[in-house]
Amino acid sequence: MSVEQDTAHHAGLLAAVRGPQDVKRMSAEQLGILAAEIRDFLVAKVSRTGGHIGPNLGVVELTLALHRVFDSPRDRLLFDTGHQAYVHKILTGRQVGFDKLRQRGGLSGYPNQAESEHDLIENSHASTALSYADGLAKAYALRGESRAVVAVVGDGALTGGMCWEALNNIATAGNPLVIVVNDNGRSYSPTIGGLADHLSSLRLNPGYEKVLDTVKEALGSTPLVGKPMYEVLHAVKRGIKDAVAPQAMFEDLGIKYVGPVDGHDVAAVEGALRAAKNFGGPVIVHAVTRKGYGYRPAEEDEADCLHGPGGAFDVETGQLVAAPSVKWTHVFGEELVAIADERPDVVGITAAMAEPTGIAKLARKHPERVYDVGIAEQHAATSAAGLAMGGLHPVVAVYATFLNRAFDQVLLDVAMHRLPVTFVLDRAGITGPDGPSHYGIWDMSVFGVVPGLRIAAPRDAATLREELREAVAVDDGPTIVRFPTGAVAADLPALRRVGPVDVLAESPRTDVLLVAVGSFGQLGMEVATRVAEQGYGVTVVDPRWVRPVPAELVELAAAHRLVVTVEDGVRVGGVGDALAQALRDADVQVPLKDLGVPAAWHPHGTRAQILADLGLTAQDVARDVTGWISRLDVEPVEPVVATDDAAAPN
Repeated sequence: MSVEQDTAHHAGLLAAVRGPQDVKRMSAEQLGILAAEIRDFLVAKVSRTGGHIGPNLGVVELTLALHRVFDSPRDRLLFDTGHQAYVHKILTGRQVGFDKLRQRGGLSGYPNQAESEHDLIENSHASTALSYADGLAKAYALRGESRAVVAVVGDGALTGGMCWEALNNIATAGNPLVIVVNDNGRSYSPTIGGLADHLSSLRLNPGYEKVLDTVKEALGSTPLVGKPMYEVLHAVKRGIKDAVAPQAMFEDLGIKYVGPVDGHDVAAVEGALRAAKNFGGPVIVHAVTRKGYGYRPAEEDEADCLHGPGGAFDVETGQLVAAPSVKWTHVFGEELVAIADERPDVVGITAAMAEPTGIAKLARKHPERVYDVGIAEQHAATSAAGLAMGGLHPVVAVYATFLNRAFDQVLLDVAMHRLPVTFVLDRAGITGPDGPSHYGIWDMSVFGVVPGLRIAAPRDAATLREELREAVAVDDGPTIVRFPTGAVAADLPALRRVGPVDVLAESPRTDVLLVAVGSFGQLGMEVATRVAEQGYGVTVVDPRWVRPVPAELVELAAAHRLVVTVEDGVRVGGVGDALAQALRDADVQVPLKDLGVPAAWHPHGTRAQILADLGLTAQDVARDVTGWISRLDVEPVEPVVATDDAAAPN
């Protein structure tokens, strides 16, 4: 029986769920059937679109219990991270949207306020929900509103320092607040750290609560000695718990601890949640779940339990349907291993994302030289600074969007000390289906202000390998190497090199200097061809190292009538802005037009769709360039000025 047929066969209960109230009316037997239907539904839908299948298979019963105990949307349910909210979406009336999950016009892969009143926080970055929850609970208390606040936090998120800052404040405030720790032992990969080890050991211990209940039952029926003896046992109960659970850690903060409970037992989770709801103060409910639960390919995937297939996958095997292609991440991982083989001082750091960032290749070859710090980008940056101070060259591999969280550490802990640390930013630029919180469009702007930091943007596999080697050769300051997601385009050889700048195309006419940043190299070539058809000459260059602005790039600009930059990052403070400033400083009066991404929240869709919306296609850019250069023949152009944040180019 196919997944579609199986889904249809069992879809009776699921089809009747229009909101949480429908779930509240179900019997225990019906809930078991519904859980199976939800898993069938998830596999059938996500296998066509890609998405975070593993985490959601693991929270089916947990989410059912949440919606039975609490009254969303009056009670606020916050998910950290939001990729574990698919079941929440199903139970809040959004089943139809899963046909286009993470696609234009379909559901977001994360909670989204525009979709439903049941969604509140959209930020998919980990370790933030407890701070939101702290603020919400304080607000409701001050306003005199009786509303529950529930934060569902993956155990991986607890490796982030922000969680512990929030816990300290939550305990101090003492407001009613339920923290559900979804403990599946994994974030992207198996969760690491002291707390993770403690939780892991806890899974191996017998249910001490059940033992004590049994003793209470037996002694309670014994005359005279029973009650006093139970009180003695109860007095040592905390000591027993301290030996096997993190109760002491949380209760010393002033937060009640309940658990562990079987996260796949709706009744058990529901009982724990009801007790927590009625407690009247902050409570942690520790639910033990299995990522990928109920779907064999996910359960057997040792790497990440099918955490988030990037596209459609075969239901029977869990393997991606699309033919394999060479990915940017693969090229980086492969070259890093080659460099590490040559240089014993090169080490790797990742923030709970060894596989997604490619650094797992180094971990397999040189396990003693890779450090997974958990979801803690700030710590990763400063720990890298310490490694560099100790004579090593750390390579910190993170998604571009996540390095934003460590700006202060890069600025003051790494750069101010002129330390040789290389940050490799995967998923730079517009990435598509994961939406605005995952777009790596800020790095060239945000980190461009850091003194002494060099930023490289390779255009293909060959330049990625080359620029990564150049980066780890730098010994007097930090470097960044950024690249997009997906398949690597064919290598685009340069005609010649001027300093660090690659010249990709030239014309006898020096009308336009087109500065194509990083992966836009091929787009620049297509633009040059189109503009040449209108009789104008275009020189296409790839600066390779975009910060600081190469002096040779300024010299090339001075030799042309118009300079146009095109970049896969925000325009404000981006490469175009930096080059415009360099031209002003050099008293070069050539006009400059900059094309890039407006500083805004761009919706999810494919990368191609979003770039088309932003006018960053070869056809759009060629039309703009032709218009600008043609007007130079008939009207004067103002000297270079700083750009603003308008969506349209200046």
